[in-house]
Amino acid sequence: MRISKRVLWLGAMCAGFWNAPVGAMVPQVSLTSGQDTVETIAQEEDDLMPSLPEVEEIGANPAVPQELLKERFAKLEKSIPLTYHKSSHEFVEYFIYKKAKFTQTMMERMPLYFPLFEKALAKHGLPTELKYLSMIESGLNPTVISHAHAGGLWQFMPATGREFGLYQDKYIDERFEPAKATEAACLYLKQLYNIFGDWELALASYNTGPGNVKRAMRRSRGTTFWTIYNVLPRETRSYVPQYVAMNYMMNYGYDHGIFPENTEFQIPNDTIHINGYIDLATFCNNASIDFEVLKKLNPQITKTILPDQTRDFVLKVPSVRFTYLTSNRASIMDSCTRKYLRSGVMVAKADSTKTDSLGGSGSFPYVLASNVQNVSDDEDYEEDGEVETIQRSRTKRVSYTVRRGDNVAGIARKYGVSVAAVRKWNHIRRNNIRRGQRLVIYKEVKETVPATRIAAKARPQLDEEQVAKQQRHTRKRYHTVQKGDTLWIISQRYGLEIGQLKKRNKIRGNSIKPGQKLIIST
Repeated sequence: MRISKRVLWLGAMCAGFWNAPVGAMVPQVSLTSGQDTVETIAQEEDDLMPSLPEVEEIGANPAVPQELLKERFAKLEKSIPLTYHKSSHEFVEYFIYKKAKFTQTMMERMPLYFPLFEKALAKHGLPTELKYLSMIESGLNPTVISHAHAGGLWQFMPATGREFGLYQDKYIDERFEPAKATEAACLYLKQLYNIFGDWELALASYNTGPGNVKRAMRRSRGTTFWTIYNVLPRETRSYVPQYVAMNYMMNYGYDHGIFPENTEFQIPNDTIHINGYIDLATFCNNASIDFEVLKKLNPQITKTILPDQTRDFVLKVPSVRFTYLTSNRASIMDSCTRKYLRSGVMVAKADSTKTDSLGGSGSFPYVLASNVQNVSDDEDYEEDGEVETIQRSRTKRVSYTVRRGDNVAGIARKYGVSVAAVRKWNHIRRNNIRRGQRLVIYKEVKETVPATRIAAKARPQLDEEQVAKQQRHTRKRYHTVQKGDTLWIISQRYGLEIGQLKKRNKIRGNSIKPGQKLIIST
């Protein structure tokens, strides 16, 4: 799995992220919530890329004495050699003086992930000091991904992740699930060590792939990392020294004046099992759970919904809300599953043969309904004589080929989307596009689908007040604010006046924020 040395530092300049994926390492992106998907937002390389020192150059008078580092490396060394080298020395000083903030962030995140890493490494009989490797790979950020689509704490490429049992589809990506990704990383590291019998070579091959390491060994006739050092890719020459430096910093950072300030710990959580469709944003809203907390507990979920085909998905929820969930399970699940009979009457059915539980005690019913149809917040029911139709909004992917004279702003206007969105979808830096380039555009389209009317005798399942309330809900249309959205952009998209939009949502001023749900029509 190849990596660019420069990319190892992308995250260090922004929120402490550390972007060094296991796969082809390129500028990385992180996950944020959108209307119905957790979108990826590319960080511009120029904003993140620090000026890197030359690995082969170290000053004649280093700030940290060479003998001190040699002595401390020897004390820290366990199963994996911590060889003193001028590049290791340089990276120690780099983390102390130029990237102190990143080092501090790693200290703050250690308590959140290291217990998990240590348990998995012990289970597989691997050296516990391998836990420092994830700091180089991802900056201990479980949802960081690269433009080449390597992702997670251990930065697996999609194919490699699947090879090691990490499930991926449109809604779930287990490369982002800390426990499963760590298990996969342990299996892969064990495999690499079995190939080379040397931990430094195993680390190098985790970065660049075992094939490249074997070729370097053939070319140089060397048998250790340091004897093949000069024929390895430049980024791989940096990789092992960075690991050594990070190991040192996590043990001796205090001696250099670097201390954690906002230490992170695991959020106490319970679990419920999900079968079928669920709108997680609505679930959080009705269960009084912070959606950001749910995302942090379940980073493998890549959209704000789980689909109909979901079976036995284990959803972590904060423990402080679990009692409330079990006490109000019917009303919460009725709303967030958004299951409708074809007449538009919502139903929820508890499957008594299955329960959602924590530790085998308590229950939280699955919401299962047969012969039902899912209707999103953006769907309206219309009735024409004996035929009932559903007005549905969906997102359509459009491909556009750049022509002479095109610019990003003009293309955005053409499709009624924001410039920021076009740049985000296509990883465009500073609005630079070229003739012949193919751009991806996501636009909302409406479609009308027929639905068979339900017999009148089926309607009395709910009392009149409940039916009226639910039908009022289905007529409403909403828009969830995404990054880059403004009131003007949203009003133009839906053909509204800004004043109308503000009045319906009781907005004072012009301030809106990502994740905010706005009423478009009632």
